Parts: sequence; structure tokens; C-alpha cells
Amino acid sequence: MNVKLKLTRGMSAPEYATSGSAAVDLRAALESDEIVTLAPGARALIPTGLAISPESSGYVAIIAARSGLGIKKGISLSNGIGVIDSDYRGEICVGLINHGDEPFEVRRGDRVAQMMFMPVEMANFIITDTLDETERGAGGFGHTGVK
Repeated sequence: MNVKLKLTRGMSAPEYATSGSAAVDLRAALESDEIVTLAPGARALIPTGLAISPESSGYVAIIAARSGLGIKKGISLSNGIGVIDSDYRGEICVGLINHGDEPFEVRRGDRVAQMMFMPVEMANFIITDTLDETERGAGGFGHTGVK
């Protein structure tokens, strides 16, 4: 699939790290002398300097946290996952939150999140008073236990 890419803030195009990579890393497009410090529990919106235009409305860009930042530093996306709709043309920004115990610093060029593209199916909602029966039924929120 083709994606038009608009670069701002002096950023370069993202690249896949390996031939098997499902996502590209998004980097912080901060000023060269700017440091964003996330105290424990703090949130910040980090610009990436990228705007996109997928070739069709049949795709969505998904923004996900970087696993190493999450496990090692407690840094994740403040909204859990980011959805960049196919018709959004503004700069992609990443909301980060520090779940860790120590301040975390973000500098220009730091890899702060990752972006992948996935196909989208539009749902046709059909109003009904009943749903089909399943073995699970309405059970949720851990109804099967942990073991």
C-alpha cells in the first residue's frame, strides 16, 4: 500500500527496522535543545513531524507503545492505543504517560512509539432485540478465572 508522507520539523521518513517488522518507529520531533521530562504519573503530547495520507479509506494507522519503554521505564501511550483515521491530515502526535517510579526524559529523535497499518472493515449495524446464543453468553471481566 502507498502512503503519502508530509514531513515537518526537519524529520526524516520512518523506516522498517527489519524485513519482518510490522511497524515503524515514531520519533520525537522536539527542538534540538528541548527536553520533555515526564515525572511519575505525568502525561505529555509529543509531536512526530509526520502527517500521512493512506491510498484509500480502507486502511487505518495504529499507534502502539514500544514494548521496551513500557517494560523497562513504565512509559506507555496515555490513551492505550492511537487510531489515525484515513482522512486525518494533521501532524501525528503521541500521548505518553509515565507509569514508572522515576522521571523520564524525551529528546529530539528518541523513538517514542510505533505505527502500523491495518485494513478496516466498516460495520453495517442491524438493530435487534435478541442476539444469538453462545457458550460464553454475557460472561466477562474474568468470569473464567486466572488458572
